[in-house]
Amino acid sequence: MDSLFNDQVYEIIRLIPNGRMTSYGAIAKAIGYPKHARHVGKALRFTEEDFPAHRVCNAVGRITASCTRDFIGKLQNEGVEVKGNKILNFREVFWDPMIEIDVKENE
Repeated sequence: MDSLFNDQVYEIIRLIPNGRMTSYGAIAKAIGYPKHARHVGKALRFTEEDFPAHRVCNAVGRITASCTRDFIGKLQNEGVEVKGNKILNFREVFWDPMIEIDVKENE
């Protein structure tokens, strides 16, 4: 994907509040590419250490990043409960960008 796609991904992730999570697919949908969840993950490969990429997981609440241990520690510091690589109470901490930032779907 191009740099505009990546910039949109980063913009949405910066809006996710502490203690909340979203999914790669939810971000892809919010920026108008609903079938590009993997591209969202690829965009996160080269972010800085202080970037909140730890607040993004797959659609069922599993942390799939290669730096799982680091992400789990950051999430626990924000009050997110994690067991193994699974976010507990994922539905409760899920942050949907389509709702939270009032994104309008393309018709």
